[in-house]
Amino acid sequence: MNRFRSFTLTAVVAILLAGAAYAQGPGPGGRGRGPDGFGRGMGLPLRALNLTDAQQQQIRTLTQQNRQQNRAAFDRLRTAMDAQRKAVATIPVNEALIRSTTQDLVEAQTEVAIQQARLQTEVFGLLTPEQQAEAKKLQTERETRVQQRQQQRQPRN
Repeated sequence: MNRFRSFTLTAVVAILLAGAAYAQGPGPGGRGRGPDGFGRGMGLPLRALNLTDAQQQQIRTLTQQNRQQNRAAFDRLRTAMDAQRKAVATIPVNEALIRSTTQDLVEAQTEVAIQQARLQTEVFGLLTPEQQAEAKKLQTERETRVQQRQQQRQPRN
């Protein structure tokens, strides 16, 4: 169970970091992004929203500031993941150590999630009302597709 949590956390962190980097705009050579340099960063379908140049620059700036400000939180998260992994691997089992490192991990995850939500809220605030409505519509459609796929994967009883 703890390995599953660690794997899930690692995947979530990787997705969040990739989303933030993706939303920042084209890297060297401009590869891996749409023609406007934006993709699905921070959970928002930015590429589909026809962002203005000013909006793109504002999002890049916010993302860059967020990355710099939150580096400590991501470092804490990595440290907590490592500590929990080591606690789980300890022989003989040390339940108190596992519980304390897992609690530290949960607190670090919570802090990162809050910071990501704040960034998403700030980015959402840069959108026009029409873009916000379109973003909500696209997110709802995406959630519906995900639910449909999950239902298709479930074994039929």
